[in-house]
Amino acid sequence: MKSEHVPVLALDGPSGVGKGAICLRVAAELGWHILDSGSLYRLTALSAKRNSSLNNTLQLIEIAKKLDVKFSAESDHLRISFGGEEVTDAIRVEEVGVMASKIAAIPELREALLDRQKAFAKPPGLVADGRDMGSIVFPRAELKIFLTASPEERAKRRYKQLKDKGIDANLPELVIELQERDRRDSTRATSPLVAAEDAVIIDTTNMSIEEVFSEVMTRAKSRFE
Repeated sequence: MKSEHVPVLALDGPSGVGKGAICLRVAAELGWHILDSGSLYRLTALSAKRNSSLNNTLQLIEIAKKLDVKFSAESDHLRISFGGEEVTDAIRVEEVGVMASKIAAIPELREALLDRQKAFAKPPGLVADGRDMGSIVFPRAELKIFLTASPEERAKRRYKQLKDKGIDANLPELVIELQERDRRDSTRATSPLVAAEDAVIIDTTNMSIEEVFSEVMTRAKSRFE
């Protein structure tokens, strides 16, 4: 079955806006598959770092084409395995995130990952989490949502996540890193971070995760049920 024949909810937005948590809950509620597209870039970056290939575009493309990744929803978090190795936490460190953002600007790499992402669309449906799910990867998605929030609020959320995991973090530095990542993601020539023309834009700056989840589910039920 082609991906366009499978119902897709494309949920995009910048780093730190809470896409992962919302997508996980929505996928569980609908009983659908889930795609964390950002993880594919993070996995490529992690693998390239391990193989000293970060500055070799051809090697990056080969790594991307052969990604052996599996997403498993477990209670309130998404478990990610890469070639049988548990990498859920390893790919979430800031260093890997920065590397992923940089290599994501390479057009050839994005092209290599395009078909890999589309392959996740399987019955009964897919909740796709990313930055260009609605604009590029799944342009025919029945429902497109774009979450946003101020850099300061997103940095606070990221800071809390890191602290809860016992990871030291600097709030002002996180704000700067997020702003720089936003600049790179929104100005790159290929698949820039932008809301699809027909996307529903939700500003989550002053919303709780429960409020965001409720609004997304209301729209999902209206569209898919």
